[in-house]
Amino acid sequence: MSTPTQLTLYNGALILLGERQLASLTENREPRFLLDYVWSQGIVDNCLARGQWYFAMKAAQIDYDTSVTPAFGYTRAFQKPTDWKVTSAVCQDQYLKQPLLRYLDETGYWYADLDTIYVRYVSNDSLYGGDYSLWPDQFREFVEAAMARRIVRALAGGDQEFIDEIKNTEKERLTIAKNECAMVGPTTFPAQGSWTRARQSRNRRTDGGSQTGSLY
Repeated sequence: MSTPTQLTLYNGALILLGERQLASLTENREPRFLLDYVWSQGIVDNCLARGQWYFAMKAAQIDYDTSVTPAFGYTRAFQKPTDWKVTSAVCQDQYLKQPLLRYLDETGYWYADLDTIYVRYVSNDSLYGGDYSLWPDQFREFVEAAMARRIVRALAGGDQEFIDEIKNTEKERLTIAKNECAMVGPTTFPAQGSWTRARQSRNRRTDGGSQTGSLY
């Protein structure tokens, strides 16, 4: 399979929609204009943010931001990298073996009581998720379906059955792509959800806030 391009992704979406493929990205047709809009709104980033894609995983050491002083709670703020899309793991050690169990994940920052944290995350950097040559076929097909789903209503002429079919195709391809990544990628522990963090935050107020390097 050749490396996907913007044009081949457009055409993959159009095939799903039963539309004629584009000869170029300058072709004067409504489907191209619609796909241009979807592309400009960051469809690839949106798709990268919807899974733990092994081909887009990046590890980083992040020191706390000296320009930010939290008003209360955790004492350190860590700015998320500009290429961050979704967190896979937040750890205390450089080998990513000791999960950080007490931290807060908010827009643009992680908060914790350490000076340095180690993070593994899905990246849209040109050497990671932004490198289309790294995409497995299953992810490419999911991106094409995601693009098709966003423009199907404009092209389907009110055909709700067809609209639903495209929506289901996107869901199915997302599941297939995630399953492929689960089989190929290494076993990892997931980043904590907000409920877990909230529960641990309550525990912190009663147990003195001691750190632990164990999941148990």
